[in-house]
Amino acid sequence: MSPIITAMLVMACLGLVMSLFLGIAAKIFYVYVDPRVEEISDILPGANCGGCGYAGCSDYAEAIVKGEAPPNKCVAGGENVIEAVCAIMGVKATLEERKVTKIFCRGDNEKARRDFKYLGAEDCYAAILLTGGDKSCKYGCVGLGSCVKACPFGGITMGENGLPVINEDMCTGCGSCVEACPRNIPKLVPVSQKVAALCCSLDTGKMVKSVCSVGCIGCGICQKKCPEGAITMVDSLPRIDVKKCTGCLECVEKCPTKAMACLFPGVKTEAEDKQEKEAADAA
Repeated sequence: MSPIITAMLVMACLGLVMSLFLGIAAKIFYVYVDPRVEEISDILPGANCGGCGYAGCSDYAEAIVKGEAPPNKCVAGGENVIEAVCAIMGVKATLEERKVTKIFCRGDNEKARRDFKYLGAEDCYAAILLTGGDKSCKYGCVGLGSCVKACPFGGITMGENGLPVINEDMCTGCGSCVEACPRNIPKLVPVSQKVAALCCSLDTGKMVKSVCSVGCIGCGICQKKCPEGAITMVDSLPRIDVKKCTGCLECVEKCPTKAMACLFPGVKTEAEDKQEKEAADAA
């Protein structure tokens, strides 16, 4: 028998043995994967934004199938994705109220005092570590766009005034920008919330006035003027009870520094919806 034929036979036998070995190993180490995991993974947007609380879409899909996570946490996918996932799981779709990022600082290039001109790395964390930022207010937006870079959907840009600008149509409420900000300036708020004090400063009113013309000075006028008692002062900052707030905007009108602002002018409050329904029924 020629050496070539012998080598071919040896290789054929070796291939047969290895095939048998791999087949047996596949049976022994087989791990069942529920086909619904792949179905749900294909439906999810694949942004891996972390808005659901999991590292990525595949992890979230697996948690849903295992019953460890509800099927309505994909804020990036929106209503259609949630309904499709719920259909796969055979449960009724329940949608949570949409949340959108708002920038809780109005101290732009003109309204906030600066101590110097920052020329370092274009990163908010780096600026705070090196110099504390160039603003006199140590609670304000650093303005170097870390939130912009963190947004996986391109829903944030830096405005010419030095503050981030949120595209509400593109914002999915994933919270990536919230995690990226070293000063918690971006915050997720429900669209039913009509007003908020767009300031994070915990300084005294006198100190706030010395560094920013639009900061909250903690005077409490908004609380006193609210006819529904929807505002309480916590750490010298107003906190809004969304369920009590009717969107009368009395607090916005009376705020001496205009730190209190209307968040979603085009969104109706529950009280407004109720009034419209009552008017329609009366007609």
